[in-house]
Amino acid sequence: MSMGLDAALRLVRAQATLVKRFDASLGGLHGVSLSDFTMLLRLSEAPGDRMRRVDLAEALGLTASGVTRGLVPLERIGLVRRDADARDARVAYAALTDTGRERLADMLVTAEHVAEEIFAEPTWTKEEATQLAGLLGRLGGTGFARREPGGS
Repeated sequence: MSMGLDAALRLVRAQATLVKRFDASLGGLHGVSLSDFTMLLRLSEAPGDRMRRVDLAEALGLTASGVTRGLVPLERIGLVRRDADARDARVAYAALTDTGRERLADMLVTAEHVAEEIFAEPTWTKEEATQLAGLLGRLGGTGFARREPGGS
C-alpha cells in the first residue's frame, strides 16, 4: 500500500472516530449532531447570523439539498428559521434564532471540552495540534471564525 493511500485511509478512520466522539457529547447534552453543530456555527459567523442556503452548502462542502435536509430538524426545534429575500423570492436564507444563538453558546462549551480531551497533553502538544491544523488546511480543511455567536 502506498504511503499516500495509507495516510488517506488513516485520515478517514480518524475523522470517523472524531465524529463519533463529538456526536456522543453534543447529542447527549444538546440533542444535536456534529453536522448540526457545524451548520449552526457557520451561520453564527455570517453577518446577521444568516446565510443564503446555497452559500451555507458551499461553506460546509455539502449539496444544497443536503443543507436543506439538515436544516429541517433545526427549524423544527426552533434553532434556525427560514427567511425569504425581499427582492428575490427564489432566494432562501437560513438564520439563527435567538434560541439558536443561546443553545449554540452552550454547544460551543461542550465542543471545546471534547476537543481539549482529544488534543490533551501528553498525547498532543499545542505545537503538534497547530501543525495538524495547518496540514489539514492543505487538504482543504477550513477552520471557523473565532467569534462568539451573535457577536460582531
